[in-house]
Amino acid sequence: MMMTMPYHKAALPGESLAWLNLKPGGTYVDATLGGGGHSRLILETLQGGRLYGLDQDPAAAPNAPADERFTLLQGNFRHLRRLLRLHGVAQVDGLLADFGVSSHQFDAAERGFSLRHEGPLDMRMNPDKPLTAAQLLNDYPEAELRRIFKQYGEISQAGRLARMIVKARPLETTAQLKETARSLAAPQRENRFLAQVFQAIRIVVNEELSAIEEFLQQLPPLLKPGGRAVCLSYHSLEDRLVKNFFRYGNTEGRPQKDFYGHLQRPLEPLTRKPIFAQDQEIEANPRARSARLRAAQKAREDDQ
Repeated sequence: MMMTMPYHKAALPGESLAWLNLKPGGTYVDATLGGGGHSRLILETLQGGRLYGLDQDPAAAPNAPADERFTLLQGNFRHLRRLLRLHGVAQVDGLLADFGVSSHQFDAAERGFSLRHEGPLDMRMNPDKPLTAAQLLNDYPEAELRRIFKQYGEISQAGRLARMIVKARPLETTAQLKETARSLAAPQRENRFLAQVFQAIRIVVNEELSAIEEFLQQLPPLLKPGGRAVCLSYHSLEDRLVKNFFRYGNTEGRPQKDFYGHLQRPLEPLTRKPIFAQDQEIEANPRARSARLRAAQKAREDDQ
């Protein structure tokens, strides 16, 4: 059956490729295949090079480019180095990661990610994972729900929201969750508030932030000297991890200096501030509005 909507429209495509600084014969990784948009653009530039695409969602597999230079790896990007080693790849010339939920996952009501469609409280990016949003909301203690909403949704009324959810149990659908939570939203801010609620749940269900941390820690040994990493984030929690790792070599944002006071970090940031989509792109792809791009490079051997 033909899909009436694209699986996922790549955000900041031109900027992503520009910062990757592709070598025609190089080896690259698209750590989040999604709809394959970034991968296809990379392949247009490669001449004899190699591209590995990775995605934990089996629904992304049909989007893999039919190209002999492309290899699909099924799995979470937190296992990237191990998956590449299985194919004899120890280092790469560049890597692109587009974090967050794909358009397809948002648009598929049965996945439970969207505010717009009623569906089951699922929210798993990998449907083989055991924990669903319904299990989290119905089984976790009130104190843990409060922590989740405060830490991952940055919700000021996290305690009240947790109490309301416990009182409303069992919750099985996105409509039930919205109905329970919406009374806490400020006027004119309902969608924003509910998006924060869904975000907090989704982050825990998919272990999103810990996966990004593990992914970032693999970059220094994985990149060749002069190799580049380009990361697209969609909210401040993701972006903070990327910013800190590129600036300081750790996700906590702790500067580490040598005996002479020189900052020690495995990668050199190439972007002082995040790069955002321009108005023209946002008009064509509204989900690019929240995308923010950062890039970094591993020092060349002659620079070390």
